Amino acid sequence: MSTKIVIDCDPGHDDAIAILLALASPELELIGVTTVAGNQTLDKTTRNALVTLEVAGRSDIPVAAGAAAPLRRELRTAAHVHGETGLDGPELPETSALPVEAHAADFLAELIEPGVVLVPTAPLTNLALMLERHPDVPDRLERIVWMGGSIAEGNVTPAAEFNAFVDPEAAAAVFASGIPITMIGLDVTHKAFFTRAHAERLRGAGRAGRFVAELSDFFQQFHERSYGFDGSPIHDAMAVAHVIDPSLVTTRHVNVAVEVRSELCDGRTVVDLRGVSGRAPNAEVGVDVDADRFLELLVSRLASLA
Repeated sequence: MSTKIVIDCDPGHDDAIAILLALASPELELIGVTTVAGNQTLDKTTRNALVTLEVAGRSDIPVAAGAAAPLRRELRTAAHVHGETGLDGPELPETSALPVEAHAADFLAELIEPGVVLVPTAPLTNLALMLERHPDVPDRLERIVWMGGSIAEGNVTPAAEFNAFVDPEAAAAVFASGIPITMIGLDVTHKAFFTRAHAERLRGAGRAGRFVAELSDFFQQFHERSYGFDGSPIHDAMAVAHVIDPSLVTTRHVNVAVEVRSELCDGRTVVDLRGVSGRAPNAEVGVDVDADRFLELLVSRLASLA
């Protein structure tokens, strides 16, 4: 039996690849996609989700747009990483599909039932709004696998990962909700690099493969320039891969708190690996990954898309 998942995202190169990985994996049934402002503005992230589904020939999957800004802060985007469209690199096709009428927070609540896994790869604004509007959701939601946060490094500030930094109040609310949550953070995503060789394996593998290769061409340039990496971490795809095969990522059951009132550490996910805070564990946190197996899964599945 396949696991039903919903992806809440802000595409974003790695979000788009995460969606395609889910579609290419028989272990999963993607039943909906919701969008939020983050990597780019809401209109662009929503269009990018629709475009990605179009590329895969799956415009039948419903998309719902959500929050256009964080709960209590001004929006900070990542155009310097993902470009003006949010998916710079390939020529983006036109799509006739439109998002559903419902707000993502309400649409998520409709889709949540026992057995469904929610995979947010973005700021957690939509999830926080869902919990506020639909307090019964924690009793129905199997678990959350979030790409966000980190134990030891930041990528937008020295202390904070982007998805946590954009809306730390939302992240704090989700971690306090009691819903089982797994955090796939920079500590593991930065251990697995999608290289130019991986991209070349996909460039001739149909429409979706070429789309991913062209996304990678642009994404790779940013990581070479900014980090000196010889590849790109496909952060969000690792969260989807963890649902496909939990053995790919080693996790620790620990407490995670989110900093919301710090000049230097705003948005930091404070991961208590040694239990020194006395706070009860509330999350599984990724601490290691089998990078080779993850990358082979990613490339082979993407190559299988028509």
